[in-house]
Amino acid sequence: MDELMKAEIEECIEVLKSGGLILYPTDTIWGIGCDATNEEATQKIFQLKRRTDSKSMIVLLDNEARLAAYIREVPQQAYELMEYSEKPLTLVLPGAKNLAKNIIAADESIGIRITKDEFCRNVIQRFRKPIVSTSANISGENPPLNFSEVSEEIKSGVDYVVRLRQNESQKGFPSQIIQLGVGGEIKFLRN
Repeated sequence: MDELMKAEIEECIEVLKSGGLILYPTDTIWGIGCDATNEEATQKIFQLKRRTDSKSMIVLLDNEARLAAYIREVPQQAYELMEYSEKPLTLVLPGAKNLAKNIIAADESIGIRITKDEFCRNVIQRFRKPIVSTSANISGENPPLNFSEVSEEIKSGVDYVVRLRQNESQKGFPSQIIQLGVGGEIKFLRN
């Protein structure tokens, strides 16, 4: 890992610990993030995105072993889907726990993605908590597929903008989203 990435990880951890918002590259598209267990921090994201609280947000974890800390009972299919998924996969799982209440859906489900991105994994690992990952756009606008598409309003509305991968011109893609029910039902929400 190079020195710039190490410095960016440290900076993000300080901002996350203080309840701040980061704008950062993920394994999909640029995201706005914060401590997923801090209700005041997650509320700042809702305000920045001008989004209603009734919409839940995606949470990133660094490895599947941590799922049980945030989901009451992880369905076996969740592990199988993660293992065989070729592209970034967000699973909407029932029984969320130990997360900010305002990011959990009314049915107590939460969208969780195990990130494969080196930067994100390292931030989460060092921070020792999950982080929110929601697209870096005002609610209702198109999500930015690379850094150049992130609006000035979003850039100036966060506490820290990660300096990595800002010049990449290739476009990212939102993750696939699959909802798993308590009884093993599978529902594709976004392919």
